[in-house]
Amino acid sequence: MSTTKQQLWSEEVPSFKEADLEEDEMILQMGPQHPSTHGVLRVELLTDGEVVKQARPHIGYLHRNFEKHAENVDYPGVIPFADRMDYVGSMANSLTYALTVEKLMGIQVNERVKTIRVLVAELQRIASHLLSVGTYGIDIGAFTPFLHCFRDREMVLDLFEWLCGARLLYNYNWVGGVSHDLPEGWVEKSRWFVDQFEHTIDEVDELLSFNKIFTKRTATVGIIPPEMAVSYAISGPNLRGSGIKWDIRKEEPYCGYENYDFEIPIGTAEHGPIGSCWDRYYVRVLEMRESCKIIRQALARLPEGDVHEHVPKRVKPAKGEAYLRTETPRGELAYYVVSDGGLIPFRVKGRSPCFVHMSLFHEIARGEMIADIIAIIGSLDIVLGEIDR
Repeated sequence: MSTTKQQLWSEEVPSFKEADLEEDEMILQMGPQHPSTHGVLRVELLTDGEVVKQARPHIGYLHRNFEKHAENVDYPGVIPFADRMDYVGSMANSLTYALTVEKLMGIQVNERVKTIRVLVAELQRIASHLLSVGTYGIDIGAFTPFLHCFRDREMVLDLFEWLCGARLLYNYNWVGGVSHDLPEGWVEKSRWFVDQFEHTIDEVDELLSFNKIFTKRTATVGIIPPEMAVSYAISGPNLRGSGIKWDIRKEEPYCGYENYDFEIPIGTAEHGPIGSCWDRYYVRVLEMRESCKIIRQALARLPEGDVHEHVPKRVKPAKGEAYLRTETPRGELAYYVVSDGGLIPFRVKGRSPCFVHMSLFHEIARGEMIADIIAIIGSLDIVLGEIDR
Protein backbone atom coordinates (compact mmCIF):
# COMPACT_ATOMS: atom_id res chain seq x y z
CA MET A 1 0.00 0.00 0.00
CA SER A 2 1.37 3.40 -0.94
CA THR A 3 2.09 6.09 1.64
CA THR A 4 -0.83 8.13 0.32
CA LYS A 5 -3.24 5.23 0.85
CA GLN A 6 -1.81 4.55 4.31
CA GLN A 7 -2.45 8.16 5.26
CA LEU A 8 -5.96 7.95 3.82
CA TRP A 9 -6.91 4.89 5.83
CA SER A 10 -5.40 6.23 9.06
CA GLU A 11 -7.09 9.64 8.93
CA GLU A 12 -9.30 10.46 11.92
CA VAL A 13 -11.10 13.49 13.24
CA PRO A 14 -8.30 15.43 14.99
CA SER A 15 -8.53 15.67 18.75
CA PHE A 16 -7.95 18.81 20.76
CA LYS A 17 -4.37 19.19 22.01
CA GLU A 18 -3.73 20.02 25.65
CA ALA A 19 -0.72 22.07 24.62
CA ASP A 20 -3.01 24.40 22.65
CA LEU A 21 -5.36 25.13 25.55
CA GLU A 22 -5.76 28.66 26.78
CA GLU A 23 -6.18 29.55 30.44
CA ASP A 24 -9.39 28.15 31.99
CA GLU A 25 -10.03 25.86 28.97
CA MET A 26 -10.55 22.16 29.50
CA ILE A 27 -11.16 19.08 27.35
CA LEU A 28 -14.10 16.88 28.33
CA GLN A 29 -14.81 13.45 26.86
CA MET A 30 -18.53 12.69 26.63
CA GLY A 31 -19.08 9.07 25.63
CA PRO A 32 -18.84 6.62 23.98
CA GLN A 33 -20.42 5.00 27.04
CA HIS A 34 -22.49 8.02 28.13
CA PRO A 35 -26.18 6.97 28.12
CA SER A 36 -27.39 10.33 26.81
CA THR A 37 -25.40 10.05 23.57
CA HIS A 38 -28.04 7.50 22.48
CA GLY A 39 -25.45 5.02 21.28
CA VAL A 40 -21.71 4.60 21.06
CA LEU A 41 -20.93 8.21 20.15
CA ARG A 42 -17.94 10.06 21.59
CA VAL A 43 -18.18 13.83 21.76
CA GLU A 44 -15.06 15.80 22.57
CA LEU A 45 -15.85 19.13 24.20
CA LEU A 46 -13.53 22.10 24.50
CA THR A 47 -14.94 24.10 27.39
CA ASP A 48 -14.33 27.39 29.09
CA GLY A 49 -15.94 26.94 32.47
CA GLU A 50 -19.49 25.73 31.77
CA VAL A 51 -19.54 27.04 28.20
CA VAL A 52 -18.75 24.79 25.23
CA LYS A 53 -16.37 26.57 22.86
CA GLN A 54 -16.07 23.70 20.39
CA ALA A 55 -17.55 20.21 20.04
CA ARG A 56 -16.17 17.40 17.90
CA PRO A 57 -18.18 14.20 17.43
CA HIS A 58 -16.18 11.00 16.88
CA ILE A 59 -18.12 8.24 15.11
CA GLY A 60 -17.34 4.75 13.85
CA TYR A 61 -17.69 2.70 17.05
CA LEU A 62 -20.65 0.78 15.58
CA HIS A 63 -19.40 0.32 12.02
CA ARG A 64 -20.63 -3.04 10.63
CA ASN A 65 -19.67 -2.78 6.96
CA PHE A 66 -23.25 -2.71 5.64
CA GLU A 67 -22.43 -1.53 2.12
CA LYS A 68 -19.69 -4.12 1.59
CA HIS A 69 -21.92 -6.88 2.95
CA ALA A 70 -24.58 -5.81 0.43
CA GLU A 71 -22.14 -6.40 -2.42
CA ASN A 72 -21.58 -10.01 -1.34
CA VAL A 73 -25.13 -11.36 -0.88
CA ASP A 74 -28.08 -11.55 -3.25
CA TYR A 75 -30.69 -8.78 -3.46
CA PRO A 76 -33.19 -10.29 -0.96
CA GLY A 77 -30.29 -11.07 1.38
CA VAL A 78 -29.56 -7.35 1.81
CA ILE A 79 -32.89 -6.71 3.57
CA PRO A 80 -31.88 -8.12 7.00
CA PHE A 81 -28.72 -5.99 6.88
CA ALA A 82 -30.74 -2.90 5.96
CA ASP A 83 -33.03 -3.56 8.95
CA ARG A 84 -30.04 -3.24 11.26
CA MET A 85 -29.03 0.24 10.17
CA ASP A 86 -31.73 2.14 12.06
CA TYR A 87 -32.61 -0.65 14.44
CA VAL A 88 -35.60 1.20 15.94
CA GLY A 89 -37.01 2.04 12.50
CA SER A 90 -36.43 -1.24 10.69
CA MET A 91 -39.68 -1.29 8.71
CA ALA A 92 -38.72 2.00 7.06
CA ASN A 93 -35.24 0.72 6.14
CA SER A 94 -36.45 -2.43 4.40
CA LEU A 95 -39.27 -0.52 2.69
CA THR A 96 -36.83 1.97 1.15
CA TYR A 97 -34.51 -0.76 -0.08
CA ALA A 98 -37.38 -2.88 -1.48
CA LEU A 99 -38.82 0.12 -3.33
CA THR A 100 -35.40 0.91 -4.82
CA VAL A 101 -34.93 -2.62 -6.17
CA GLU A 102 -38.52 -2.64 -7.46
CA LYS A 103 -37.77 0.61 -9.29
CA LEU A 104 -34.66 -1.01 -10.75
CA MET A 105 -36.68 -4.02 -11.94
CA GLY A 106 -39.81 -2.14 -12.99
CA ILE A 107 -42.04 -4.03 -10.52
CA GLN A 108 -45.43 -2.52 -9.61
CA VAL A 109 -46.97 -4.05 -6.49
CA ASN A 110 -50.74 -4.32 -5.96
CA GLU A 111 -52.84 -2.00 -3.82
CA ARG A 112 -53.01 -4.38 -0.86
CA VAL A 113 -49.22 -4.48 -0.57
CA LYS A 114 -49.05 -0.68 -0.84
CA THR A 115 -51.65 -0.26 1.90
CA ILE A 116 -49.98 -2.78 4.22
CA ARG A 117 -46.66 -1.02 3.70
CA VAL A 118 -48.21 2.30 4.68
CA LEU A 119 -49.73 0.68 7.77
CA VAL A 120 -46.49 -0.81 9.04
CA ALA A 121 -44.48 2.30 8.11
CA GLU A 122 -46.74 4.56 10.16
CA LEU A 123 -46.86 2.12 13.08
CA GLN A 124 -43.07 2.09 12.94
CA ARG A 125 -43.03 5.90 12.93
CA ILE A 126 -45.14 5.89 16.10
CA ALA A 127 -42.90 3.30 17.79
CA SER A 128 -39.75 5.22 16.84
CA HIS A 129 -41.12 8.59 17.98
CA LEU A 130 -42.30 7.06 21.27
CA LEU A 131 -38.76 5.91 21.96
CA SER A 132 -37.41 9.34 21.01
CA VAL A 133 -39.92 11.29 23.10
CA GLY A 134 -39.73 8.96 26.11
CA THR A 135 -35.94 8.86 26.32
CA TYR A 136 -35.73 12.60 25.68
CA GLY A 137 -37.80 13.14 28.80
CA ILE A 138 -35.33 11.02 30.77
CA ASP A 139 -32.42 13.02 29.32
CA ILE A 140 -33.97 16.20 30.67
CA GLY A 141 -34.97 14.63 33.99
CA ALA A 142 -38.61 13.50 33.60
CA PHE A 143 -39.11 9.77 34.19
CA THR A 144 -42.90 9.26 34.16
CA PRO A 145 -43.50 10.14 30.45
CA PHE A 146 -40.99 7.43 29.55
CA LEU A 147 -43.23 4.80 31.16
CA HIS A 148 -46.30 6.01 29.26
CA CYS A 149 -44.40 6.03 25.94
CA PHE A 150 -42.85 2.60 26.35
CA ARG A 151 -46.13 1.06 27.50
CA ASP A 152 -47.71 1.96 24.16
CA ARG A 153 -44.56 1.22 22.17
CA GLU A 154 -44.79 -2.35 23.46
CA MET A 155 -48.28 -2.53 21.96
CA VAL A 156 -46.88 -1.64 18.53
CA LEU A 157 -44.13 -4.24 18.90
CA ASP A 158 -46.78 -6.80 19.88
CA LEU A 159 -48.59 -6.02 16.61
CA PHE A 160 -45.36 -6.50 14.65
CA GLU A 161 -44.60 -9.75 16.45
CA TRP A 162 -48.09 -11.00 15.63
CA LEU A 163 -47.59 -9.96 12.03
CA CYS A 164 -44.16 -11.41 11.24
CA GLY A 165 -42.75 -13.04 14.38
CA ALA A 166 -40.17 -10.35 15.24
CA ARG A 167 -40.24 -7.35 17.57
CA LEU A 168 -37.26 -5.31 16.39
CA LEU A 169 -35.66 -6.57 13.15
CA TYR A 170 -38.41 -7.74 10.84
CA ASN A 171 -37.24 -8.69 7.31
CA TYR A 172 -40.85 -7.87 6.40
CA ASN A 173 -40.79 -5.74 3.23
CA TRP A 174 -39.68 -8.00 0.40
CA VAL A 175 -38.91 -7.15 -3.20
CA GLY A 176 -42.34 -7.32 -4.85
CA GLY A 177 -44.41 -7.72 -1.67
CA VAL A 178 -44.27 -8.47 2.06
CA SER A 179 -43.33 -11.62 3.94
CA HIS A 180 -46.72 -12.21 5.64
CA ASP A 181 -50.29 -11.16 5.04
CA LEU A 182 -52.26 -9.61 7.90
CA PRO A 183 -53.42 -12.31 10.34
CA GLU A 184 -57.05 -12.61 11.36
CA GLY A 185 -57.95 -10.04 14.02
CA TRP A 186 -54.90 -7.86 13.33
CA VAL A 187 -56.91 -5.06 11.71
CA GLU A 188 -59.32 -4.82 14.64
CA LYS A 189 -56.45 -4.80 17.15
CA SER A 190 -54.66 -2.06 15.20
CA ARG A 191 -57.80 0.05 15.12
CA TRP A 192 -58.19 -0.39 18.89
CA PHE A 193 -54.57 0.63 19.44
CA VAL A 194 -54.94 3.85 17.45
CA ASP A 195 -58.13 4.79 19.31
CA GLN A 196 -56.56 4.47 22.74
CA PHE A 197 -53.13 5.77 21.71
CA GLU A 198 -54.38 9.30 21.06
CA HIS A 199 -55.16 9.53 24.79
CA THR A 200 -51.52 8.65 25.48
CA ILE A 201 -50.39 11.59 23.32
CA ASP A 202 -52.63 13.83 25.44
CA GLU A 203 -50.93 12.42 28.55
CA VAL A 204 -47.47 13.11 27.11
CA ASP A 205 -48.47 16.71 26.30
CA GLU A 206 -49.75 17.23 29.83
CA LEU A 207 -46.77 15.60 31.56
CA LEU A 208 -43.93 16.76 29.32
CA SER A 209 -44.60 18.87 26.22
CA PHE A 210 -46.06 21.87 28.06
CA ASN A 211 -44.32 21.30 31.37
CA LYS A 212 -42.76 24.64 32.32
CA ILE A 213 -39.44 23.13 33.40
CA PHE A 214 -39.16 21.11 30.18
CA THR A 215 -39.96 24.06 27.92
CA LYS A 216 -37.48 26.31 29.75
CA ARG A 217 -34.76 23.66 29.28
CA THR A 218 -35.38 23.08 25.59
CA ALA A 219 -37.00 26.10 23.92
CA THR A 220 -33.95 28.37 23.76
CA VAL A 221 -31.09 25.93 23.04
CA GLY A 222 -29.85 24.04 19.99
CA ILE A 223 -31.27 26.57 17.56
CA ILE A 224 -31.15 25.49 13.89
CA PRO A 225 -32.21 28.48 11.76
CA PRO A 226 -34.05 27.61 8.53
CA GLU A 227 -31.09 28.75 6.42
CA MET A 228 -28.69 26.45 8.29
CA ALA A 229 -31.15 23.55 8.06
CA VAL A 230 -31.28 23.87 4.26
CA SER A 231 -27.54 24.44 3.79
CA TYR A 232 -26.71 21.27 5.73
CA ALA A 233 -29.41 19.28 3.87
CA ILE A 234 -31.04 18.00 7.04
CA SER A 235 -34.46 16.38 6.75
CA GLY A 236 -37.36 14.85 8.63
CA PRO A 237 -38.56 16.26 11.96
CA ASN A 238 -35.27 18.13 12.41
CA LEU A 239 -35.88 20.09 9.21
CA ARG A 240 -39.56 20.63 9.88
CA GLY A 241 -38.73 21.79 13.40
CA SER A 242 -37.01 24.75 11.74
CA GLY A 243 -40.31 25.73 10.13
CA ILE A 244 -39.74 24.22 6.67
CA LYS A 245 -42.67 22.17 5.39
CA TRP A 246 -40.93 19.39 3.45
CA ASP A 247 -41.96 15.74 3.58
CA ILE A 248 -41.15 13.13 0.94
CA ARG A 249 -44.57 11.55 1.48
CA LYS A 250 -46.03 14.76 0.03
CA GLU A 251 -43.27 15.93 -2.33
CA GLU A 252 -42.42 12.58 -3.96
CA PRO A 253 -45.23 10.22 -2.88
CA TYR A 254 -44.68 6.46 -2.77
CA CYS A 255 -46.94 3.56 -1.75
CA GLY A 256 -49.97 5.71 -2.57
CA TYR A 257 -49.34 8.39 0.07
CA GLU A 258 -50.82 10.93 -2.33
CA ASN A 259 -54.22 9.36 -1.60
CA TYR A 260 -54.08 9.95 2.16
CA ASP A 261 -55.23 13.05 4.00
CA PHE A 262 -52.69 14.24 6.57
CA GLU A 263 -50.85 17.40 7.59
CA ILE A 264 -47.13 18.15 7.82
CA PRO A 265 -46.36 19.55 11.30
CA ILE A 266 -43.66 22.23 11.50
CA GLY A 267 -41.99 24.23 14.24
CA THR A 268 -43.89 27.36 15.21
CA ALA A 269 -41.55 29.04 17.73
CA GLU A 270 -44.30 28.69 20.34
CA HIS A 271 -41.93 28.86 23.33
CA GLY A 272 -38.78 30.43 21.89
CA PRO A 273 -36.81 30.93 18.66
CA ILE A 274 -37.79 28.70 15.76
CA GLY A 275 -35.67 25.61 15.26
CA SER A 276 -35.11 24.95 18.97
CA CYS A 277 -34.86 21.59 20.70
CA TRP A 278 -38.49 21.99 21.78
CA ASP A 279 -39.67 22.58 18.21
CA ARG A 280 -37.95 19.40 17.00
CA TYR A 281 -39.37 17.44 19.92
CA TYR A 282 -42.91 18.70 19.44
CA VAL A 283 -42.92 18.04 15.69
CA ARG A 284 -42.47 14.36 16.56
CA VAL A 285 -45.38 14.48 18.99
CA LEU A 286 -47.62 16.03 16.33
CA GLU A 287 -46.43 13.52 13.73
CA MET A 288 -47.72 10.69 15.89
CA ARG A 289 -51.19 12.24 15.72
CA GLU A 290 -50.93 12.44 11.93
CA SER A 291 -49.75 8.82 11.76
CA CYS A 292 -52.92 7.82 13.61
CA LYS A 293 -54.98 9.56 10.90
CA ILE A 294 -53.08 7.75 8.14
CA ILE A 295 -53.45 4.36 9.84
CA ARG A 296 -57.21 4.81 10.21
CA GLN A 297 -57.51 5.64 6.51
CA ALA A 298 -55.36 2.66 5.52
CA LEU A 299 -57.38 0.26 7.67
CA ALA A 300 -60.62 1.58 6.18
CA ARG A 301 -59.53 1.13 2.55
CA LEU A 302 -57.57 -2.13 2.88
CA PRO A 303 -58.26 -3.98 -0.41
CA GLU A 304 -58.09 -7.68 -1.14
CA GLY A 305 -55.12 -9.21 -2.93
CA ASP A 306 -52.15 -11.58 -2.80
CA VAL A 307 -49.18 -10.07 -0.97
CA HIS A 308 -46.80 -12.43 -2.84
CA GLU A 309 -48.29 -11.80 -6.26
CA HIS A 310 -45.32 -9.87 -7.64
CA VAL A 311 -42.50 -11.44 -5.61
CA PRO A 312 -40.07 -12.79 -8.25
CA LYS A 313 -38.68 -16.30 -7.83
CA ARG A 314 -35.25 -14.93 -8.65
CA VAL A 315 -34.31 -11.29 -8.16
CA LYS A 316 -32.00 -10.52 -11.07
CA PRO A 317 -32.31 -6.94 -12.37
CA ALA A 318 -30.96 -5.98 -15.76
CA LYS A 319 -27.89 -3.76 -15.90
CA GLY A 320 -28.73 -0.32 -14.57
CA GLU A 321 -29.02 1.82 -11.48
CA ALA A 322 -31.78 3.23 -9.29
CA TYR A 323 -32.00 5.85 -6.56
CA LEU A 324 -35.01 6.26 -4.31
CA ARG A 325 -35.73 8.07 -1.04
CA THR A 326 -38.50 7.80 1.53
CA GLU A 327 -39.58 9.65 4.67
CA THR A 328 -38.42 7.54 7.61
CA PRO A 329 -38.92 8.53 11.27
CA ARG A 330 -35.53 10.26 11.24
CA GLY A 331 -35.65 11.90 7.83
CA GLU A 332 -34.86 11.12 4.22
CA LEU A 333 -33.35 7.65 3.88
CA ALA A 334 -32.19 6.80 0.37
CA TYR A 335 -30.56 3.88 -1.40
CA TYR A 336 -28.53 3.92 -4.58
CA VAL A 337 -28.39 0.44 -6.12
CA VAL A 338 -26.29 -0.49 -9.15
CA SER A 339 -26.85 -3.78 -11.01
CA ASP A 340 -24.39 -5.46 -13.37
CA GLY A 341 -27.02 -7.97 -14.47
CA GLY A 342 -26.12 -10.61 -11.89
CA LEU A 343 -27.80 -12.00 -8.77
CA ILE A 344 -25.65 -9.88 -6.43
CA PRO A 345 -25.73 -6.06 -6.36
CA PHE A 346 -22.68 -4.39 -7.87
CA ARG A 347 -23.09 -1.45 -5.46
CA VAL A 348 -25.46 -0.50 -2.66
CA LYS A 349 -25.08 2.93 -1.08
CA GLY A 350 -27.19 4.07 1.87
CA ARG A 351 -27.82 7.78 2.47
CA SER A 352 -28.25 8.14 6.23
CA PRO A 353 -30.26 11.10 7.58
CA CYS A 354 -28.65 10.72 11.01
CA PHE A 355 -25.16 11.08 9.50
CA VAL A 356 -26.24 14.35 7.88
CA HIS A 357 -27.81 15.63 11.09
CA MET A 358 -24.68 14.88 13.10
CA SER A 359 -22.65 16.95 10.65
CA LEU A 360 -24.15 20.19 11.99
CA PHE A 361 -23.83 19.25 15.65
CA HIS A 362 -20.64 21.29 16.07
CA GLU A 363 -22.48 24.38 14.79
CA ILE A 364 -25.40 24.27 17.22
CA ALA A 365 -23.32 23.10 20.19
CA ARG A 366 -20.94 26.05 20.03
CA GLY A 367 -21.62 28.56 22.80
CA GLU A 368 -24.07 26.36 24.72
CA MET A 369 -23.73 25.13 28.29
CA ILE A 370 -22.34 21.66 28.98
CA ALA A 371 -25.70 20.51 30.39
CA ASP A 372 -27.46 21.61 27.19
CA ILE A 373 -25.32 19.32 25.01
CA ILE A 374 -27.43 16.40 26.24
CA ALA A 375 -30.63 18.23 25.28
CA ILE A 376 -29.24 18.97 21.81
CA ILE A 377 -28.15 15.39 21.06
CA GLY A 378 -31.51 14.02 22.22
CA SER A 379 -33.43 16.50 20.08
CA LEU A 380 -31.61 15.31 16.93
CA ASP A 381 -32.84 11.73 17.56
CA ILE A 382 -29.80 9.97 16.12
CA VAL A 383 -29.23 6.23 15.82
CA LEU A 384 -25.56 5.27 15.63
CA GLY A 385 -26.20 2.09 13.66
CA GLU A 386 -27.37 4.29 10.81
CA ILE A 387 -24.58 6.86 11.15
CA ASP A 388 -21.78 4.28 11.17
CA ARG A 389 -23.44 1.68 8.92
